[in-house]
Amino acid sequence: MAAIPSPSPLHVLRTHQQPVSAIFISSDNERIYSGDARGRVVITSTRSLRAIADWAAHTDGLLGVEEFGDLVITHGRDNKIHVWNRPTESVSIRQGGAASLTDLSVPPLRYSLDVNALNYCRFSLLPAGTPESEVTALIAVPNLVESSLVDIWTLPDRTRLHAAIGDPQDTSATSFSDGRSGSKTGIIMSAHLYYASPSLPSTSAAQRELRLLCAYEDGGVVLRRRITAESTQTVGGRGWEVVWKSKLHVEASLNEIVRVAVMAMAVSKDCGFALTVSADHLVARYDLTVSPLQNASSTSTQTETENSGRIFRTKHPGNAAIAIRDDGRICAIGGWDGKVRLYSTKNFKSLGTLVYHKETCQALAFASSFNDRATDWDPDNNASKEAEEGEDDMTNEEKQQRGRWLIVTGKDCRVSIWGLMSFERA
Repeated sequence: MAAIPSPSPLHVLRTHQQPVSAIFISSDNERIYSGDARGRVVITSTRSLRAIADWAAHTDGLLGVEEFGDLVITHGRDNKIHVWNRPTESVSIRQGGAASLTDLSVPPLRYSLDVNALNYCRFSLLPAGTPESEVTALIAVPNLVESSLVDIWTLPDRTRLHAAIGDPQDTSATSFSDGRSGSKTGIIMSAHLYYASPSLPSTSAAQRELRLLCAYEDGGVVLRRRITAESTQTVGGRGWEVVWKSKLHVEASLNEIVRVAVMAMAVSKDCGFALTVSADHLVARYDLTVSPLQNASSTSTQTETENSGRIFRTKHPGNAAIAIRDDGRICAIGGWDGKVRLYSTKNFKSLGTLVYHKETCQALAFASSFNDRATDWDPDNNASKEAEEGEDDMTNEEKQQRGRWLIVTGKDCRVSIWGLMSFERA
């Protein structure tokens, strides 16, 4: 029986001349954000597939880009985070016409934040505003001095609320595969900031618990939670408690067990679980709903406990990117071979392989399901208004198809757009 041929991408964007290192699609599925190794950012309309904006956002490579209401946040290896006004899509571009130089003008810069970008860890943004609060979001980035620690800043006032979260005392020399010596965990490779329901009874009016998930160079993943009041500033990791620690990415050699750096981490939309990939053939899954009381050993006097998580073995080593669909049922893993492999997150049954890119797949992003489409911020913001104004030229079927898109970027400077099936039985 002949093998089923690999599908082809629906569209391929060739707007970059450098390897594309960052990708994001807006929550209303209207805009694709891509950033490359020279700091260039392109915003593409998903309706016309034409550029809305194209500018040099940074002087070095892009680590991350994200839309936040009427703002665009970019993070570069030039040690800067920039916050821009999001450009609006002109009528001519929306209708498929050619963009003029005026249409592609550089977005106004709102403000910037100096950060430490010596590693490859992009920012993690958490909307945190309330009607009575001036703080609209929290943003987590590697510490200004030590890349194994995390700082959390408030936006837009750029106040460092929590400094040096991690294990500053855990600095015993450890040799890594490239010959360096440094802190025991190595640098942070990925971080995710989120709110969870309080795990302990509290008399506080706060109904949310701030948590920070970090993946490290030594293959470890650590979940921490804040145990101080929301507005309390902390330094040196005080005010934070370890919920669990785990090390699942390992390689056995003749004389020792070698820890393999986490290359990418993805967290489900409901923050119920996380997945990590590395140079090995393993996919690790972690439960983010565990509380300290559930995880603590009866004989342990410390809050730091080991969480084994679960390991799934694939047949394909060398993975660089991972993304989880918004329903949490499907994940996509991008490999060093340029192929994207789809799996069920329940049992990691293979669901297919997407073959197009000739070099490493560097970033992935699923579109939001049409029935679950919403903006990340105030529903009265410009993003939702523009989506409502432009909905007449797309049928519900077209929106559902767009809601099944997977966006893939690679070192070959291209952005591919794939239309996936629903995988209802996965």
